[in-house]
Amino acid sequence: MIAAAHDIIVRPIITEKTSRVMAQNKYTFEVLSAANKIEIRKAVEEVFKVKVSSVHTINVHPKPKRMGRFLGRTRAWKKAIVTLLPGQRIEFFDGAGI
Repeated sequence: MIAAAHDIIVRPIITEKTSRVMAQNKYTFEVLSAANKIEIRKAVEEVFKVKVSSVHTINVHPKPKRMGRFLGRTRAWKKAIVTLLPGQRIEFFDGAGI
């Protein structure tokens, strides 16, 4: 592994859309940009003590933003959508939308 399991998972993403897909046993995380699907799977299984069915990753590209006359960009980051096996749950998300 490139890093410890807690370093690979940066934070959970909790929005209206991710709350809807939690009913389908899918959980969304911001992950380390250098992490691959196998490392993300192992990290989620180790941290949350669940069994992962599949992992989908998305590289979120930076968007241009401006503040008055100053131009800038948002940061680039990696998103992982983790599907758990049937009957598995992450207790951390229980009050989030289900």
